Amino acid sequence: MPVFDFSNDTTGKQEEAVCTYTTFSSNEDHATIKCPILILSNKRKDWAHHSCGFFSNQDKQTAFEFEEEEDGTIISDILRIDARFVSLIKWLGENHIHVRLSGENTSEGYCVYKIREIAFGGGTKLSAEDGFLQFMIERLFQSDAPEDKPSDENQDEMGDDMKLTSIQSITDFMTCAGRTLPDNIRLWARRNLAVARSHEVSQEERRHAQRALSIMMNIQWKSDYFKAIDPDEARKILDEELYGMERVKQRIIETIIQINRTHTLPAYGLLLVGPAGTGKSQIAYAVARILKLPWTTLDMSSINDPEQLTGSSRIYANAKPGIIMDAFSMAGESNLVFIINELDKANSGKGNGNPADVLLTLLDNLGFTDNYMECMIPTVGVYPIATANEKDQISAPLMSRFAVIDIPDYTPEEKKAIFSRFALPKILKRMGLKEDECIMTDEALDTVIELYSETTGIRDLEQAAEHIAANALYQIEVHHVSSVTFDGKMVRELLL
Repeated sequence: MPVFDFSNDTTGKQEEAVCTYTTFSSNEDHATIKCPILILSNKRKDWAHHSCGFFSNQDKQTAFEFEEEEDGTIISDILRIDARFVSLIKWLGENHIHVRLSGENTSEGYCVYKIREIAFGGGTKLSAEDGFLQFMIERLFQSDAPEDKPSDENQDEMGDDMKLTSIQSITDFMTCAGRTLPDNIRLWARRNLAVARSHEVSQEERRHAQRALSIMMNIQWKSDYFKAIDPDEARKILDEELYGMERVKQRIIETIIQINRTHTLPAYGLLLVGPAGTGKSQIAYAVARILKLPWTTLDMSSINDPEQLTGSSRIYANAKPGIIMDAFSMAGESNLVFIINELDKANSGKGNGNPADVLLTLLDNLGFTDNYMECMIPTVGVYPIATANEKDQISAPLMSRFAVIDIPDYTPEEKKAIFSRFALPKILKRMGLKEDECIMTDEALDTVIELYSETTGIRDLEQAAEHIAANALYQIEVHHVSSVTFDGKMVRELLL
């Protein structure tokens, strides 16, 4: 059972607090009357919907001191607390932070579903920036209920801020929400915080430690549990993004159904192999949208040194994290889709090593180590989707980490449908043209497809649509015609 010590004893002798509350486990992502943050006793009176005061340890009881206009300060015992918020409530009490509660009186007590800081009159304010308390509460709501472990009263948690860099806010974060971090990252944070505070190391070492802490603490480290995904909604997204490709869509839906059964990501990512311009990247973005995950891209054709991926050591003054760590930082969470473009270029390293070797550690879901962070980063929530033009250029170890999906080129009939139903209407809308201002005859459509019959994908068709639409706009504006109808001869003259 947790024990609070909000002692205000000015004699220097602290008395052990008596805990008045019990904890309950919850994995709800927001508070309600039925599932509040905490419950206060309302035996003495019903408390107002919005009530102000302080958490305290008055008379050795974990309590809240209500500030009443007529009756002054009235103390109410805390009866129950969501286990995730125990450290936060303790911290608010120890720092005598003035807060406003929002709640409702029930037969169980005064159920509190919102806590906000009140900063006025020169009173004690949170050490972090405005909004820090709400950031803390939101982060705790996103965490899982803590395991029932014996508490270590002599073990301080220390950490970071919400897009902040101050050491004090780092400390406050670890005090209140340190247990939301993976164990190894929590231990890593303590060590780095000690370095950042130390006067026995160089200023450069302190700066690197503080920067690394700020990066790490601002990432929400989620579990590898995935909620079920509606296959019908997934299919709708695929149909919106892709024309045809029924076999490809089926493979993706199969992956979604697998996630729904296991509630974890598949052991293997997806490797999309096909000619240029066939929509491989678009498929990857659609999958990220289906998974409701942020995504980042790694362009292997521009990476020729492993250090670009793994970061540089802190021994250098200009040291910085690698691209992979930057991706976690930009996403703000540990679960994300890595879209690895041109995987077939991954073996062409020109620096001190092979970038493909670094990718293997990321793809194995065993954890990734960044040289700057000096910490093993969990990768169980990372879903890799790679694209490539040629399979035979990919090493066997890399191939073995993916489920391969071959992306065929579009047939002439599919290209015609894509051009007339998607590419051209999209361009017309962007240019502010109505469909009846730029008309394509069947002969004109056939001519477009004929002209680009030797090219793969649809990029050339999209460029052709832009050229045709721009010409129509020119004729309307310069020659003052109401609309332009393109036939085969006009298209041929325009595009050749």
